[in-house]
Amino acid sequence: MSNELSENILAFYQGRSPNSSGRMLEDIWLWDCQKLEYTHDYIQWLFPLKEKSRFNQNAPILNDEVIQSFRRDEQLRLRLRKSLEVMLQFYGLQCNEIDDTGVEITKSDNYQERKLNWIEEGNHNYLRLTRILTSLRLLGLEDYAQALFKCLNKIYIEENKNIGSKTYSYWESAAEG
Repeated sequence: MSNELSENILAFYQGRSPNSSGRMLEDIWLWDCQKLEYTHDYIQWLFPLKEKSRFNQNAPILNDEVIQSFRRDEQLRLRLRKSLEVMLQFYGLQCNEIDDTGVEITKSDNYQERKLNWIEEGNHNYLRLTRILTSLRLLGLEDYAQALFKCLNKIYIEENKNIGSKTYSYWESAAEG
């Protein structure tokens, strides 16, 4: 990835410039569930990976410089956590900070309603969750990736007919690295 593209993802996460579609991070955080569901070119900016996206040719690709920037900069990680919280709400999940023991991700009060939009065989949100797990792990939020995987593990036990073992294995690999 060129230095310019590296700067793009950092500037986007710092709130200094828009993504390739002209959207600011703070604006995406305000989207409703319908917009999060039916817009497909933002998730690669919220949760970038080392690999090129099959679905968004203009998405940034992480390099070591960007990864280290996130790992060193608490503000970048806080903004990444905010992106996670937005997506957790979309899935009907919530993040709970627990004193001295870290973080836990659990079902929220609207989980039963929200799951109707994403827990079904072959749903594209399963790929999004794999991306989120991987990105969190790479960018210094390993504890959040592990907490999300633990929550997804519980959901998989309940919903394995709709999720499938192949999807689960992708989630497991993404969380473990």
